[in-house]
Amino acid sequence: MRCTILSDVHGNLDALEAVLGDAAQQGALDEIWCLGDLVGYGPQPNECIAALRDRNALCVAGNHDWAAIGKMDTAEFNPEATEAAVWTSQQLTEDNRAYLDALPAQLSVGPSGEFTLVHGSPREPIWEYLTHVSIARLNFDYFQTPYCLVGHTHVPLVFQRPLPSEKTPHYRTLVPSAGVPLELGEHRLIVNPGSVGQPRDGNPAAAYMVYDSAGTGATGATLTMRRIEYAVPAVQEKMRSAQLPPRLILRLTYGW
Repeated sequence: MRCTILSDVHGNLDALEAVLGDAAQQGALDEIWCLGDLVGYGPQPNECIAALRDRNALCVAGNHDWAAIGKMDTAEFNPEATEAAVWTSQQLTEDNRAYLDALPAQLSVGPSGEFTLVHGSPREPIWEYLTHVSIARLNFDYFQTPYCLVGHTHVPLVFQRPLPSEKTPHYRTLVPSAGVPLELGEHRLIVNPGSVGQPRDGNPAAAYMVYDSAGTGATGATLTMRRIEYAVPAVQEKMRSAQLPPRLILRLTYGW
C-alpha cells in the first residue's frame, strides 16, 4: 500500500496539483490522507476541494475549514487570516460548504488502522499546535494507534515516544529530510508532513509524505517526505487579483 499524506493545502491549487502529480509518479495512489485546512489563505478554495473530492481523499477538518463555514469564531485568528477566512466563505459553493461541514475531526486509517489522523493534535483535534516535545508528550495518551498524523503548524516534524523497556527513556524530536525514509517500528510517533500550500519552515517548496507499507524499514513500513517546487508567482498573481492580504502573498516566496 502506497499512500499520499498531505496537509494544509489552504486553497493553493498550483501547489496541490504539483504534489498530486509527484505522488502519482511515486505510485502513492492507493489512498490520499488529508490532515485538514483544505481552504483559507489561498485563492482557489473550491478547486482544491474538488481536486481532493474527485480522488476520494480521506480528510479531517481543520480550523480554517471550520472558520470558512462559520463553525469556528475567528477571534483568535490574526487579521490577515480573518480577512482570508471571510473571503473564502464568500467563494465557497453550497455543496463544498456542506462537504467541509461533514468532515470528521478524527479518522483511523491504514492497512490495519495503524494511523490516527487529526489536524491539530489528538488531544484537541482542531486547534492545538504541536510545536514542542513538551506538548507532544502529553498527547500520546490521547490516541491508541501506533502512529498519529497531524498538521496545523506547517512545519515537518516527528515526535517519538520512548519504549517502556528503555532504561533512560526520553522523548525525541526528529526533523525529517526530503527523500530519506523514516522507518516505522516499535516506537509510537506523532508525525507532521508539513504544508502543501503555505510552508513555514523556510522552504517555499510544497511538502508532503508518502506512506509505503512495504518499504525498507525493519517492519517493512516507511514514511518519506518529499518537497516539490511549483509556480509560486502564478499563485501570488491569483491572490493579488482576489485582493487577498499582501502579507499572505509575500510569505509564499520565503516559506514563512
